[in-house]
Amino acid sequence: MNKKTMGHRGIDPTGETTYKKTTSSALKGAIQLGITHSVGSLSQKPERDVLMQDFEVVESIFFPSQGSNSTPGHHHGDFKFKTYAPIAFRYFREMFGIRPDDYLYSLCNEPLIELSNPGASGSLFYVSSDDEFIIKTVQHKEAEFLQTLLPGYFMNLNQNMRTLLPKFYGLYCVQAEGKNIRIVVMNNLLPRAVPMHFKFDLKGSTCKRRASPKERAKYLPTYKDLDFMQDMLEGILLESDHYNALCRTIQRDCRVLQSFKIMDYSLLMGIHNLDRAGEEASTAVPDTQKKAQGQKPLYCTAIESIQGESKGNTSPQPYESMGGIPAFNSKGEKLLVFIGIIDILQSYRLVKKLEHSWKALLHDGDTVSVHRPSFYADRFQKFMCNTVFKKPTCKFDSHIETSATDALKALTLFSRYSSGVQTARPDLLPQQLNEDEITSSSADTTLSATSPGSFRPSNTPALR
Repeated sequence: MNKKTMGHRGIDPTGETTYKKTTSSALKGAIQLGITHSVGSLSQKPERDVLMQDFEVVESIFFPSQGSNSTPGHHHGDFKFKTYAPIAFRYFREMFGIRPDDYLYSLCNEPLIELSNPGASGSLFYVSSDDEFIIKTVQHKEAEFLQTLLPGYFMNLNQNMRTLLPKFYGLYCVQAEGKNIRIVVMNNLLPRAVPMHFKFDLKGSTCKRRASPKERAKYLPTYKDLDFMQDMLEGILLESDHYNALCRTIQRDCRVLQSFKIMDYSLLMGIHNLDRAGEEASTAVPDTQKKAQGQKPLYCTAIESIQGESKGNTSPQPYESMGGIPAFNSKGEKLLVFIGIIDILQSYRLVKKLEHSWKALLHDGDTVSVHRPSFYADRFQKFMCNTVFKKPTCKFDSHIETSATDALKALTLFSRYSSGVQTARPDLLPQQLNEDEITSSSADTTLSATSPGSFRPSNTPALR
């Protein structure tokens, strides 16, 4: 029996993590065997346009421990591996320049790394050894909902690749000992090679949106909305073009999520302080498992999610080496911000309507996280573009214009280092939000404003 559990996640008597009573090591082995077979068999199928029926295809293969004519022997016990919509997901990967051999190499060449701070969802999280992909266990309802989203997801990617929405690269299921363990492969938003000094999970809600004392005690706590409003009262300052591009992207993504009746999603944000990094680098202890210093992520990055791929032959800016969005805090310190929208597989079903009604009886209904999709999208967008991200005042303009040289110096000191965080924060009430700042007058906010190829990444390292 497991010593303790959280959802389907637990710990067995030997101290190993389990999920639905399957050990993490067995699950990782089954995932790698299954993906290897799935991608290999897919290479035998010719490339073609995606058809509607492709979104409903489910392929299954049995992996007996002694092996078979089509599967290798292994030590993880018999299991069955299912691949959902293989043709459709192959297309999604190609859109972001992920070649089949690179996908296999990233996920299956080296052991997957289990994240030790997975959060309170009860899911397991793994990251590929090259830092490119996250593998997350999902519940049956979430996997089912993702399947229904795929045609719309496909359409949205075709019309617009400048998105902070999760990049789904594969949906699979491991069947072992009568249990179904569903997993999704996604982009990794927070590269381990860039030490984060702060991490936030933001919803635009203020009801009980504060990190718990237990969370604060962690090495890198995940703070929430009220923590941000206290700790970073002046917000994160972005250069005007970046601010406008980011707010257009958030506005567009919120419209997509609202159209699918999705709510309760979050903006995951990691903040790397370049000034602090330069000071800490000299005393850092190297970590050879992380990426080489200054190596750019292969696929989608935060800066390219709002800007598209770089054009021309100009030299890359310092922040492009790791894909963060350049920013400043109220002290004028240089930051790299890594962001993405997460947890989009929550639809406003009956159970969520009941949850909102119950919480609204106990608290102000407009402050709780669970809310109808239209209200949630509007509140989320305003909070991000008025409270979290802001345009700088005049005194920061010169800092932004000259930041490239200084940031390059800081990045040359890039190493592996630790960070400290503050913990005590009193509550604050949300400030009045100004909708006029969300987009510029020239903002193009229609989903179909760009052609499918306008922002297609190349096969070279380009596009969390």
